[in-house]
Amino acid sequence: MAGSNSGQGRRKRPKPEEVVAKLRQMDELLAMGKTIADAAKSIGVSEVTLHRWRHQYGTMQRDRR
Repeated sequence: MAGSNSGQGRRKRPKPEEVVAKLRQMDELLAMGKTIADAAKSIGVSEVTLHRWRHQYGTMQRDRR
C-alpha cells in the first residue's frame, strides 16, 4: 500500500539528549582536525543532519576566535 508505514526503512528520531551528545562528539572530532564530512561519518549521520541540528540546538562550544 502506498503511504502505509510498515516500520521498514524508518529510523527512530533521536532524543534531544542524544543529539546534544552527538554534537559534543562532533566538536571533539573537529578539534582533533577532522573535516565535517569525516566527523559526520564517524557519528553516523549526514552533514545535512549535523547542520540542521546545529541550527536547531545551537552550537555547543564557544567561539574560539
